Amino acid sequence: MIRVVVAFLVLFSFSTTTLAVDMSREIDAATTKIMPKIIEWRRHIHQNPELGNREVKTAKYIEDHLRRLGMEVRTGIAKTGVVGILKGAQPGPVIGLRADMDGLPVTERNDLPFRSRATGEYNGQTVGVMHACGHDTHVAMLMGAAEVIAGMKDKLKGTVVFIFQPAEEGPPAGEEGGASLMVKDGVMNNPKIEAIFGIHINSRTESGTIRYKSGSIMAASDWFEIKIKGRQTHGAYPWLGTDPIAVATQIYTGLQMIVARRSDLPKAPVVITVGRINGGVRENIIPEELVMAGTIRTLDAEMQKDVHAKIRQTAKSIAESMGATVEVMIETKAPVTHNTPSLVEKMLPSLQKAAGKENVHLGEWVTGAEDFSYFQSVPSFYFTVGGMPKGMEPEKAPPHHTPDFYVDDSRLDVGVKAFANIVFDF
Repeated sequence: MIRVVVAFLVLFSFSTTTLAVDMSREIDAATTKIMPKIIEWRRHIHQNPELGNREVKTAKYIEDHLRRLGMEVRTGIAKTGVVGILKGAQPGPVIGLRADMDGLPVTERNDLPFRSRATGEYNGQTVGVMHACGHDTHVAMLMGAAEVIAGMKDKLKGTVVFIFQPAEEGPPAGEEGGASLMVKDGVMNNPKIEAIFGIHINSRTESGTIRYKSGSIMAASDWFEIKIKGRQTHGAYPWLGTDPIAVATQIYTGLQMIVARRSDLPKAPVVITVGRINGGVRENIIPEELVMAGTIRTLDAEMQKDVHAKIRQTAKSIAESMGATVEVMIETKAPVTHNTPSLVEKMLPSLQKAAGKENVHLGEWVTGAEDFSYFQSVPSFYFTVGGMPKGMEPEKAPPHHTPDFYVDDSRLDVGVKAFANIVFDF
């Protein structure tokens, strides 16, 4: 009897492994077949970028594609978000796959035949608009995965929710948007998603490769504003007033000392950047008020709270010592993006099928941020695929959010295969 049971288990294991290999081969073949379309979709979206909460044409483009695949499609989620729901032939778990859709207020400087010449309005200003962070590739890869998985629907045990998210880079001033609004609008609950996966292109990682990390992977993003109030006076008589500009210079140095001398950097990185200082209207007038604003990046929740407290303490103490007062406002834009270790371990073989084991590498955490973190009420896994041309030196590759940002789209198949293998393996 024991021999019979053992023989059955060996046969079952062999059959399951063979089935998984066959599925992966079918995914490879289906992805290769539609690669020209995937590149076409990416270039169309790149040439027609739209800013956050304004992705109307992009949303329609995605909606039409999902409807052609026969999915249930929901629109208008978080203003312009699109969700496709694909139910498999057999019951099983519900998983989410997410891509972001919005461009940035950046004027493209590339000479690509599909370069963006679009403009838009951003906080009251007319700006150039560009997919300077690769969201066009994310959309194209998820559209491709949707087509591949829909074509294998008869083998699907469960339900896939394809989430096309607006405003990852942040909504316009005064508006809600992004992943937090999608969650608020119920995207995780109907049907109830049990695990979620996301992907990001990287312009400094060689195309054809994947990088992943368990645990914290991307930083929390907090924005801060410090209003300094002094006492206005003539520039020739500074002793008759309180100079908020002088106060700001001391606070700036104090903020950097939080990073350099008051943070446990071996535990996790900390970044405090002042990106804007506004104050004064004339060369010979010391102004009454000044505003300095910037971003905070942390990769540990306790360190995040500690840094917030130190910023408030530093600004207040320095201002008081110089006879000024301050108001400090800190707003969390995105929590830490954290990969569930057990899910990473379980799904790593899926990434290796997609890119080849030799092309899947353990990465490091980064101080960039992602609002994918708002979806993390369930186990989650967020990873990056390479977009840098083979043979290029990473330090020479234009970084994200710049006018020269460039992605090699010839290996977007890796992202499509990763999504599809994850679905069937999960």
